[in-house]
Amino acid sequence: MRVSLGELLATGRIILADGATATNYFASGLASGEPPEFWLDSHPERVADLHRRFVDAGADIILTNTFGCNRHRLKLHNAQARTHELAKRAAEIARGVVDASARPVVVAGSVGPTGELFEPLGALTSDEAVDTFKEQIQGLKDGGADVAWIETMSAIEEVQAAAQAAVAVGLPYTVTCSFDTAGRTMMGLKPDGLAALFADFEVKPIAIGANCGVGASDILVTALEMSPSADAAHLPMISKGNCGIPRFVGTEIKYSGTPELMSHYADLAADAGARIVGGCCGTSPEHLALMRQAIDKHVAGTRPTLETIVAEVGPLTNKPPSDADSSRRRSRRG
Repeated sequence: MRVSLGELLATGRIILADGATATNYFASGLASGEPPEFWLDSHPERVADLHRRFVDAGADIILTNTFGCNRHRLKLHNAQARTHELAKRAAEIARGVVDASARPVVVAGSVGPTGELFEPLGALTSDEAVDTFKEQIQGLKDGGADVAWIETMSAIEEVQAAAQAAVAVGLPYTVTCSFDTAGRTMMGLKPDGLAALFADFEVKPIAIGANCGVGASDILVTALEMSPSADAAHLPMISKGNCGIPRFVGTEIKYSGTPELMSHYADLAADAGARIVGGCCGTSPEHLALMRQAIDKHVAGTRPTLETIVAEVGPLTNKPPSDADSSRRRSRRG
């Protein structure tokens, strides 16, 4: 059943986004180094099955299999000319699952980073980046996506280029960054600075937030730092955290988060101010099912403290921000 993200948010309830794509594909046979997007050709039934399992687990939003579906990433596999075709196909597969559902679910077109550096550090220009994202987002729109889900971003220029592309194509959009480098993105953006990137945009994102990163505990700290600025900008907040911490078990990467841990995470994310809660790397439909239960039973509480986060979800990987750090930053600004 089709619904817009704006309509879901207007209900006032906490919205549940889905979990991981690639890590669940690995469990179903995706080979290391194989682009997940190629499964749109070779195993469309497996792509649809994961979407269906997430919907059955209670997801209100499912993300298309298009995280790396841009010309710069696809050129690594000599498939750069297939960007629009693959994006459209991915959205069609997700659309088919949602249209068969008895309840409303949003199809979100996943838009990941290009993997390129912007000038002067690299060769990527703003115009090229916008054109790259327009090609992908047009394919997602043509295939039936309801919203462009711009995710795992790091550079300010890339965030804004993807947003400009979504606006140009005419598709509503959301933006999440990965704050995985001492509480900042790899390119230095802090959580409380994300909302300000859209101050001059005539069409603003439907929601902003964080995804991926280094663990569920750390993304909760990110949410606490981001929520005041998101609230001030009247932008609902997204928290889509990894399922614990990744570790090698033999030759495979396993995530430490249990379904019970992710249900605690979902509760705390809601209390931290998130309107959309989901899982990222390592999050299976089984994890999501308990997150659904936690959200459905959630009773609004106070904003979690660092001590509560560590006690219920586990230790941080990044050093938490301190009052002394905040005081030094205020002193430098003064």
